[in-house]
Amino acid sequence: MKKYLSLVTFAHTIFAMPFAFIGFFLAVTTTSAHFDWLKLLLMVLCMVFARNSAMAFNRYLDRNIDAKNPRTQKRDIPAGRISPTAALAFTLINCALFITATWFINKLCFFLSPVALLVILGYSATKRFTALCHLVLGLGLSLAPIGAYLVVTGQFALLPIFFSLSVLCWVSGFDIIYALQDEDFDRNESLHSIPAWLGKVNALRLSTVLHIFSAAFIILPTLFTHVSWPYYIGIVFFCSMLIYQHRLVKPNDLSRVNFAFMTTNGIASVVFAVFFLIDRLWIR
Repeated sequence: MKKYLSLVTFAHTIFAMPFAFIGFFLAVTTTSAHFDWLKLLLMVLCMVFARNSAMAFNRYLDRNIDAKNPRTQKRDIPAGRISPTAALAFTLINCALFITATWFINKLCFFLSPVALLVILGYSATKRFTALCHLVLGLGLSLAPIGAYLVVTGQFALLPIFFSLSVLCWVSGFDIIYALQDEDFDRNESLHSIPAWLGKVNALRLSTVLHIFSAAFIILPTLFTHVSWPYYIGIVFFCSMLIYQHRLVKPNDLSRVNFAFMTTNGIASVVFAVFFLIDRLWIR
């Protein structure tokens, strides 16, 4: 179990999971739908299974690339702790569990489950042909708030789309920052990324623009639904973390990329979700 948790970097679940809770409780508090513990459990299971399958497939597909890159040579497959066959089997099992879980939610979630898997699994191949791979990763994680909203309501709506667009821009932006570490390697191996395409300076500028859009999409829901002071505190904190991570990373100094990537963004998503839930469940 420890090996497989390492394979899928389970700690990174902290990025999308808080926004899944946001989508779930947004639906409960803005529609006539009632809170249901079973649906909440199924939503969490879907998030875990989907992310497990996406990360395991990424590690499987990138195993030869990871073996060449000094930064990733110690990952579980190149290091020999997990075989490629076992990683692929783990991927397929989690895909099956994800689809099975959606069957018990509602028909719409079940019918859309292959589409979701296509997006989150397809990301792993995109770096081979497009520098927009970061946006595809953002799209995959952006399914969390919309998907969680669909778990509760079985219907699409505008409000969760704002949160999904914020996640898309937020994740794409910080993934560009993370990819700065591999700029030279990606060029040498003919892999596509924003840093390899635009260089460090312009990549950071694009990341900044994406994070400005992310902040805007976090603010937009205030125009369409009533929010109280905790939500505004959440906005300020989230935006502050976006600014802070850009102050940590410079084109000529990547020493704090991992801190900006994992710690800053993990704290941003969790704290924002906490203030969102306080606004929705206690202040109201």
